[in-house]
Amino acid sequence: MRKIVVGYIVAILILLMSIWLGISVGSVKVPISTLWNTGADETATNILWNIRMPRVMLAGLVGAALAIAGAAFQGLLKNPLADPYTLGVSSGASVGAVMTLFFSITAPVLGIYTLPTFSMIGAMVSLLVVLGFARLVDRTMKMETLILTGIIVSSFLSSVISLMIALTGEELRQIVNWLLGSVSMRGWPYVKMIWPFIVIGSFMLWFNRRELNAMLFGEERAKYLGVNVKRSKLILLLGGSMLTGSAVAVSGTIGFVGLVVPHMTRLIFGADHRHLLPLSFFNGASLLILCDLLARTVIAPTELPIGVITAFIGAPVFAYIFFRQRRTKGA
Repeated sequence: MRKIVVGYIVAILILLMSIWLGISVGSVKVPISTLWNTGADETATNILWNIRMPRVMLAGLVGAALAIAGAAFQGLLKNPLADPYTLGVSSGASVGAVMTLFFSITAPVLGIYTLPTFSMIGAMVSLLVVLGFARLVDRTMKMETLILTGIIVSSFLSSVISLMIALTGEELRQIVNWLLGSVSMRGWPYVKMIWPFIVIGSFMLWFNRRELNAMLFGEERAKYLGVNVKRSKLILLLGGSMLTGSAVAVSGTIGFVGLVVPHMTRLIFGADHRHLLPLSFFNGASLLILCDLLARTVIAPTELPIGVITAFIGAPVFAYIFFRQRRTKGA
């Protein structure tokens, strides 16, 4: 228990340090005292509240959403390689978002929440297609089957996005910039757009943390322990899709956060979802804030897409996990 408490303290301290670096470091140095100093320089105040702070908040929310969704998918499917990116959920969310931009859809009832809602629907549909197809091919849904199905669905959905881009005129630049994956120049409206989805999705997963723990031992045993497996799976899939869809809607496709963060957190603090979910939430937020900081400073004044940074980190980790699993099975 002491290890878990230390884990929470360290995770929160790293998150606070990430926020401090995110708002302070850049082409113009902004002292942290600008946060509470009412007599601070006006330029620094404008940069802090209108540029840096919304960007840091958005990166933190997107990272937290992808990480906690990845932790839930990995627990539900009992597969450490499952995450929104490898399962094709991010691609489904991308199709939903691109279609919204392509057709300039604005649902009167939804207003500013149209984009994340359609992105969430795309995420949910693609996940159901991946799981359904994988079950048709292999009822045991082995790791290789799930990943291969995710790749197939992702490839198909990528071709759908490419087709829409090819048919696009003036919206081309907007869609391509969005697809590259970034939280640049999004501002407070985007923070306002996604935070309700992330709060609701996170609580949907959090309230099913004990069911996730029970399902680690198999669905049959979970039933004996009193878990309503069908209802819990539906809530977990809806919650994970809501988190992924809302994150992709504002930042584009950012891969591997949902893979790396839960896996590393599980290695250090164990697979108990009562702690794995909140720790992944904090660590995911910290990771994406730091990745965004690297993306905008490493070759300044040019800015890299965050997806490039996360892929540099995530691809080797993915290869390591896959290699270790194959070695373990072969042993």
